[in-house]
Amino acid sequence: MKILIVEDEKRLCGTIAKHLKDEGYATDKCYDGGEVMDYLAGTEYDAVVLDVMLPGIDGFTVLKEMRQKKMTVPVLILTAKSDIEDKVRGLDLGADDYLTKPFSLDELSARIRVMIRRNGVEQLDNTLTAGPLTLDRDKKIAVREGREISLTAKEFAILEYLMHNRGIVLSRDKIEHHVWNYDYAGSSNIVEVYIRNIRGKIDDGFDEKLITTIRGMGYVIR
Repeated sequence: MKILIVEDEKRLCGTIAKHLKDEGYATDKCYDGGEVMDYLAGTEYDAVVLDVMLPGIDGFTVLKEMRQKKMTVPVLILTAKSDIEDKVRGLDLGADDYLTKPFSLDELSARIRVMIRRNGVEQLDNTLTAGPLTLDRDKKIAVREGREISLTAKEFAILEYLMHNRGIVLSRDKIEHHVWNYDYAGSSNIVEVYIRNIRGKIDDGFDEKLITTIRGMGYVIR
């Protein structure tokens, strides 16, 4: 899953990004409110952590524009102010939750998990299924017909993205932009390599093959 962090305090932004990365998320960092819409237009995010006090355009204005454009990605606003008016304003503009600085990183993670569950299509126990395959998003494990499958962090993220969009063909570029950071500049066939590795783990030894390649379009899990 991928999260956009919008915070002009670069040290704090980096701390949040590292914490979320350690928990298995991919992240992009943005320091200016005027650049947020460009990030949102170029990549599909599962959640946005949005500071209120930003250079360029403040967080409230960014949030208002997002909702006016019918962007439904869940948003958690960060504010250094404890005034109830700011919290109410953010929620009225369409924020899903808020945290007042300073805050616990563990609480931030918990609130993000709740937002994603509440706004997603996954089951209440936070698992995804595709036929005989089950993905536990809390424990970070995959199980097929009783057999636990070991996945690297990136393999898990790609499989999670495919299963979350079950039945939808996802292009190579879309997978790459969702799973890797915005400034990633690696191998051009990185997605193919990971898909091949995932297939070897979830399909080998089974008659039913779960990941299908749609030539010229991308990949889909049904």
